[in-house]
Order: sequence, then C-alpha cells, then structure tokens
Amino acid sequence: MAMLYDQRNVKKAEDAVQSLTEAINIGDKAEAMKYLEELLPLHVPVCVQLCPEVYSRESFRLRVGVEDAVSDVNVPITMLVNPGMRIAELKDKINHDYGFHQSLQCWVIGKRLAKDTETLFSHNVTEDNNQAYLFIRTAQAANLSREQQKQEEENRRLGGIIENIETYTLQARGPAELGARRKQPPVPPKRAPRPPVKPKPDGWSCQQCTYVNKPTRPGCEMCSADRPANYVVPDLYQPDEEEVQRLQLEKLASLQYEQSIIEEREKNFFSLLEIDSQDLVSNKEELECTICLCPVMPEEGATLRECLHSFCKECLKQTIVNCTDAEVMCPYADDAYSCACTLQDREIKTLLSPEEYQKFLELRLSIAESRSENSYHCKTPDCAGWCIFEDDVNEFTCDICNEKNCLLCKAIHKDMNCKEYQDDLRIRAANDTAARKTTEMLEMLVANGEAMYCPKCKVIVQKKDGCDWICCLMCKTEICWVTKQARWGPLGNGDTSGGCKCRVNGVLCHPKCQNCH
Repeated sequence: MAMLYDQRNVKKAEDAVQSLTEAINIGDKAEAMKYLEELLPLHVPVCVQLCPEVYSRESFRLRVGVEDAVSDVNVPITMLVNPGMRIAELKDKINHDYGFHQSLQCWVIGKRLAKDTETLFSHNVTEDNNQAYLFIRTAQAANLSREQQKQEEENRRLGGIIENIETYTLQARGPAELGARRKQPPVPPKRAPRPPVKPKPDGWSCQQCTYVNKPTRPGCEMCSADRPANYVVPDLYQPDEEEVQRLQLEKLASLQYEQSIIEEREKNFFSLLEIDSQDLVSNKEELECTICLCPVMPEEGATLRECLHSFCKECLKQTIVNCTDAEVMCPYADDAYSCACTLQDREIKTLLSPEEYQKFLELRLSIAESRSENSYHCKTPDCAGWCIFEDDVNEFTCDICNEKNCLLCKAIHKDMNCKEYQDDLRIRAANDTAARKTTEMLEMLVANGEAMYCPKCKVIVQKKDGCDWICCLMCKTEICWVTKQARWGPLGNGDTSGGCKCRVNGVLCHPKCQNCH
C-alpha cells in the first residue's frame, strides 16, 4: 500500500533538496549540511540532481602518462572522458582496454592521489589536454594473483547486474515503496557460493607484467619479455588451433629466412667468381686517385686485388713502367701508412701493352740473374741466356744461342780445353798491342781510385758523378762507391745483414758517404 505524505512536508523537502543540490554542485559543505539537517526530520524520500552544466558537457580528451614499477619509461596515452566520470570508472576503462586490474592502478591528478569516488570535475579536469598520471603496480605489490583477478572481475560483473535489476524494480514500484524500503534496516547481501578453483592453466608467467603466456611462446604476448630460461614445455601439452597456426607461421618464416641466407650466399659466391674471372677489377664507385688527385668515374679506374686500393689506370701503368724491382708494390702511401701489397701478374699484363709487358719480363729476368748466387751469363755477344749453376757443373750450354760456355774460364773456347784456351789467351795478349794498352789503362784507373772491381763479378766499373750508389752493368749488383762493397747482403735489396750497412741504426757506412742508399 502506497504511503501518503504531508503536502507541506513535501513542499519543504522540494525546496531543501533544490538548495542542497546547488550547495553540493558549488562545493559548499557548510551550506549542504544545513539543508541536509532540514531534510532529515521531514521523512520524505528525495533525489539530488547532478549539475547539468557539468554533466551535459561533451566528452574531452585526457592525456595520461603511464609508468610501471619495473621500468622508468613514461608511455603517454589519450582517453576520451567527461567531467562527471569517477576515478573508479577510469580504472574500469583501463582494465577493459589494456587488461590492468583496478587494484594495480594508482591515479595521480594535480600532485594528489585520486580516490575511486572522486570525479574528474572535483579535480578541475574538464578540458582537452588536461594531464593525469597512472602508475601500474606489480601484482606482487598489490597481493593480487591471476585467479583473484578473474574472480574479482566476475563478482564485479554479477554485482553490477543485480544492482541494476534492483534499481529498475524499485523505480517501477514508485517513490512510496522506495521510501519504505529505505526505512528498513539494510540487509547484508548474500554472498554467492565461491566457484570451485580452476586448475592452474598451462603456460608461463611473465616476470615483468605477470601475464600468463601459452607454453610454446618464446616471448611475452603483452610486453615481449623473454620466456624464463628454466621453463620447459610440458610433454603432454596439446596446443590449440590458434597456437598451431602460429607455430606453423613461425616455422615457415624460419624456412624463408634460411632460404634467403642460402640465396644470398650463392649470389655472393657467383659474384666472387665473376670478379675472379676478370684480369683487372674496375672501381664500382666514383673516387679520387691518390697519385694524380684526379676524379675517376666508375669503371674507369682499377681496384687492386691484394689491398683493395683504387687508382686511375694511367697512374698504375706508370708505376709499373718506372719500377726497377721484380715486384711492383702498391703505390698507396700517406703520412701514417705505406701499403706493402704487390700487384698481381695478370693485373700488370692487362695494364701494359704487349711490348711494355715483354720489357717488364726481361727486367725481371735481369734482376733475378743479378740477385742469384752462382749465376752465369752466356758470353756470346748480345745473348740473353743465363743459368744458375751448381758446384759440380763446369759447362753451360746456352738454350738461346746453343754455345757451350766454360764456367771455369768464364769464356767460350770451342774445340779447345781450358789449358789450351788459357795458353792461347796469353799468346794473343802478348802480341796484341791494343789489348795490352787497354789492360794497362784499366789497371791504372783502379789504382788511382777512379774505377773498381765489382765485388761480385770482378768486372771494372766506374763512377761518373752524383751519389755514391752505382750499379754493375754486368751482374746488376748495387755497389757502395766509398766502401767498395755491395750495398746489400746476399738476399738482395733491403738485406742489411751484409754489404756496406749504410744507415743501419742511423749510422753512415763511411764518413765520406754521399748518399749511397
């Protein structure tokens, strides 16, 4: 049966409620308590209205900085809210959108920890780009397990449904029954029976965000953290359809990656084969020649195989032509480094013309002959033949002119033995005036210091002018004029174990040395 109220009390209650609403909306606590004390003796059910100026406003965007307890990184997000939204509703929204439980969330607005019952309007957050901060605690700090989180969400959902049903029923029955319902002492809600504890799901818990991942995942699905090193996938575990599909995609991606590696290696291999087939490797990019300092366009220069230094072809050619050694060194040098690599024979042959290459080969033979111990040059005039003989060999037949050379007499005495040849030589010298005068003049030059005997082949050599470096025309031995010794040791150019040893440890070979090096 509906309850009847005194019309005078109803009128007073309406006026007091209107004033109470205004006082609450403007935040005047003292004025609100005054009208509340007027309402209590009237025993009339009332309803306080929210401020329409605030709650009728359109939604705005709230900038939220999110931090967690593990890392110091601040991640900004933007939420669509309205001024009347409570902090508890913000937590529900974060839980729904990002999966962080309400008990893990700590909201800070205006350097103050916000409570669940407070609204954004109470914190003066009413416009776009207002700032708030959300700190995510760890599940361990919040004493929240995975099962508790799921159970709390389920209870919250059921509680909200029951509350909505009761509110709808009371509103349908009218204000009279609503007032009577309020007069009755509150009845504690009946607790629903606790559902049975579900068995712990298979999977591994992320050490950073506590999310339980499927056993076969190598990293966390939420934060990408690595799977614990000591975790082992259960032997009896059967992955679901989605997981099977993911494993298949991962296997396919792995096969594609391995195939791409194989293809890349094959491509590099064939590229190397192609480069190796070229006698001279051209430069692939524009460069500046370090010798002539001129720009060299792609394919117009050459890159050396041994050291990968690049030059213009003309500078490399001149380096080969002017080289006086059997090996052509890379011409690259700067203040701190001088390249010690050499040009390959096929590079030299490509850079030179046929005539130039033949001269280069002849120079190599001449240098090899001069540096070889026990070498002997054919005595036939203008013959290029020579050999390297052993101690038990006394004769050398030249492959070029087919003449037989006597290694003991250092001459060709055809149809005569050594004794017959030496006797014949003494007879001809005694009767040949020109030969005798020539011999006397050479001996005088040697005695006066104007000529010397080569320390290797004993031929007489002279110095015209300039430095003290001379070279024997016969055996190509480098000689120091002041010491009358070979410039280098038995190993040739650069061997300081023998010879005059000029400039070794900074000491000159002779006080009168004039640059024999």
